[in-house]
Amino acid sequence: MRTLVGYASEHGSTQGIAERLGSVLAEHGLQADVRSIGSVDDPEDYDAYDAFVLGSAVHDQKWLPAARDLVHGHAAALADRPVWLFSVGMPGALRWPLSLFAMAEEPKLLAQFDGVLKPVAHHLFSGVIAPGHLPRTGRLIFRAIGGRYGDFRDWPEVDAWAVQIAAALTPASGAGQD
Repeated sequence: MRTLVGYASEHGSTQGIAERLGSVLAEHGLQADVRSIGSVDDPEDYDAYDAFVLGSAVHDQKWLPAARDLVHGHAAALADRPVWLFSVGMPGALRWPLSLFAMAEEPKLLAQFDGVLKPVAHHLFSGVIAPGHLPRTGRLIFRAIGGRYGDFRDWPEVDAWAVQIAAALTPASGAGQD
């Protein structure tokens, strides 16, 4: 089964998660092509895939424009195949109780695709946040609310989600055999 793991990344954190997802899918026998969403613009690209895992960095509780445009512009091609969505934000960088608000953004992220796409599942991952990722005012606000800089990607969480996707896409061994 050929699967596209497409991503839109601003600073590389989302790309790293996409590469890890693709690697785990490949370990489970799937052909996983990891590509930047900007490189997937030809309608024939979609015909080559049986399933899609699409993700984007989150800015202002929205996917990056290129990723939103891909889903909206190619909804018909995505509609007849399984699609998983993932978002990469900063819940891990925020201390409790603000981290609860960050995790509550998931419905807002999915609302971008209401009436356009019904994903099999969506997962919100924490990414990397560095001072250079924010403008000066943003850095001041981030620090004032107790934000922490660092790499908050949870690789076991990424791996576990990829295994779930692989299990959904791989016929159960021995199923239907006597």
